[in-house]
Amino acid sequence: MPIALRALKRLFRPFFCIVLAGVCHGQEVPAPSLLLVHGKVVTMDPARPSAQAIAIRGGRIAWVGSDREALKRFGSAGMKIDLRGRTVLPGIIDAHTHLFELGKSLLRLNLKDVATEDDAVARVREKAATAPPGEWILGWGWDEGKWASHYPDNRALSQAAPNNPVYLVGLHTFAAWANKKALEAAGITAATRDPENGRILRDPATGEPTGILLNGAQALVESHLPPLTLEQAEKAIGLAAQECVRHGLTSVHEARVSSLMIDAFRDLHRKEKLPLRVYAMLDGADRSLVEEWLARGPEIDPGHRLTIRAFKLFADGALGSRGAMLLEPYSDSPSGKGMATTPEASIYDLTRRSLQRGFQVCTHAIGDAANRMTLNAYEKALSETPQARDARLRVEHAQVLTPEDIPRFARLSIIPSMQPTHATSDMAWAEKRIGPRRIKGAYAWRSLLKTGAHLPLSSDFPGETLNPFYGIYAAITRQDPAGNPPGGWYPAQRLTLQEALRGYTREAAYAEFEEDQKGSLGPGKLADLIVIDKDITRLEAHPKEILSIRVLKTFIGGKLVYDAREK
Repeated sequence: MPIALRALKRLFRPFFCIVLAGVCHGQEVPAPSLLLVHGKVVTMDPARPSAQAIAIRGGRIAWVGSDREALKRFGSAGMKIDLRGRTVLPGIIDAHTHLFELGKSLLRLNLKDVATEDDAVARVREKAATAPPGEWILGWGWDEGKWASHYPDNRALSQAAPNNPVYLVGLHTFAAWANKKALEAAGITAATRDPENGRILRDPATGEPTGILLNGAQALVESHLPPLTLEQAEKAIGLAAQECVRHGLTSVHEARVSSLMIDAFRDLHRKEKLPLRVYAMLDGADRSLVEEWLARGPEIDPGHRLTIRAFKLFADGALGSRGAMLLEPYSDSPSGKGMATTPEASIYDLTRRSLQRGFQVCTHAIGDAANRMTLNAYEKALSETPQARDARLRVEHAQVLTPEDIPRFARLSIIPSMQPTHATSDMAWAEKRIGPRRIKGAYAWRSLLKTGAHLPLSSDFPGETLNPFYGIYAAITRQDPAGNPPGGWYPAQRLTLQEALRGYTREAAYAEFEEDQKGSLGPGKLADLIVIDKDITRLEAHPKEILSIRVLKTFIGGKLVYDAREK
């Protein structure tokens, strides 16, 4: 196609979409396959912010407008749903998830709600009573951030399961707790050296490992775990996907995807058992996977179901376990600054090569030093690959920033991908870690938004709840579900309801290069939408009510994938 013609096509694309959707004045409109009427439609489309009815055809939105016009145009619609005044939102896009980990957690011992070591040990003891000797007992969910000042040792865990190796991963996966049998299976002794980017906690008197493994040290045990089969991986993903659609998620950005996960996603997609749309970030620490995909290039699904065009890196660890890399020592542990898990040179190298091959890079960065290092690496790579336009490089979490680094995101067109519930989960101890000065640049959503940066929002589940309405509540209040602290935690960083909704829809779509396809409800867009039981637009002044919003229906590509009436 000649260049001039391509330019005209881009210029008039919105017009063509409208014509194809059959909304030109006086034009005969083909009957839709599905018509939703009598609703309160929040479109997130600035050109038409609200409507009452939506017509769907061929998996896409054909028309949006009033009830009166809908009934006039589409009286013979194939299927009609009366929404009875319910609110419709674009399908929620969670821009940072661990779908596979959620699925595995549903198959493992769930410790997410345990408050103490004794509670966790009791669940392990109960599990061990029915487990065959030698079988691994795997669990997940104890809060390594809250427990960081008093990590347990392995004695009680070893007594509870003397014949079974036990391995319990922390809530945010930056720490794990193993019993003596698991340490023995991995060959971890007092003589074992700390691995690169990891730490084995030890008894100060004897030097023996306590059973707590931080960051990279977890691999010492994980390399000995029985590998999941493809069938098990598909089961885990399938369970997690059903949880997602039940909570109104229609697309997820899956962080740190392995070869096994790719095979599972593809197989589920082929079998039409993957209801969600998945944007995959490949594990950037897997060198063979990186080289394989750099050689083959991105895989962009024309059906928008499974797209593989990003790499995920880790610049540092977590703030709770003091693994986040800081420019100055921790306020509550002056001997440490955290650590880099990927050197700046490696972030730069993969970013440069990714830009040359059309891949996005998404780097986990929590501490201010890690964020600066990542921004520096990105800036250098961008300057050396000017042909890579609209790169949309991402910093996942961007949790602690210096004042001078905040404007760099917008200036370099780098996306801070952030999670509102991280702030409200961490606020009980975050200021203890970094002090009153640095905390002003932490979880700084408003400061970043004011610079003009795009701000996609997400959950980082299963470390946090996958319910997006908890994230929206946290974004606009900076309070926990009980309403604490009064007035919000550093309330100057709060978002408006409209900004929060945009973060979970339009901005999240932008972060995966799909803003022309989804994130708002307009002619030509994918028919991804949800029906909820409350009018969220009226709840900004009564935010606690947002927490009780229920998803009634979830549609993906015009197909009903969740209906509360059937549950």
